[in-house]
Amino acid sequence: MFTPACSLRSAGVNGIGGENDMPRVSELFFKTAIVFLILGIAAGLQMAISGDHSAFPAHAHINLLGWVTSAIFGGYYALNPQKAARRIATIHYGLYTVGVVIMLPALYFMLQGNPALEPVVAGGSLIVAAAVLVFAFVVFSAETARSVSGVASASR
Repeated sequence: MFTPACSLRSAGVNGIGGENDMPRVSELFFKTAIVFLILGIAAGLQMAISGDHSAFPAHAHINLLGWVTSAIFGGYYALNPQKAARRIATIHYGLYTVGVVIMLPALYFMLQGNPALEPVVAGGSLIVAAAVLVFAFVVFSAETARSVSGVASASR
């Protein structure tokens, strides 16, 4: 009998209740998103406690690029396990995360009065932009689903 859980197993993902229901790249994006959520809250608390809101653009970027966008990427890959299994998904995760990790601290400290960090912010921003283009490629690329027999079925 062919069930949705069987089709997920054939795509390399365990069925509901299994140990590895979520593709690895989705789990990485979600865990990274949670780290950025914690950092975004910490930055917001620091601004509120100190009364100095000069770093609010960094706070917004931590939350939007770090937390929200990473979580959206994780959700997309969780809903598209065939695409999540491709090497380019892991490349996307690495490139995006490196870009955000370079850009966000540099932006925060630049806004705190260190203008010499602007080229670092620009470099990190370019890496993030490249990673978003990689994601666009993943989203718009054809997905060839394989049946249990291994024969390619029609693309979505």
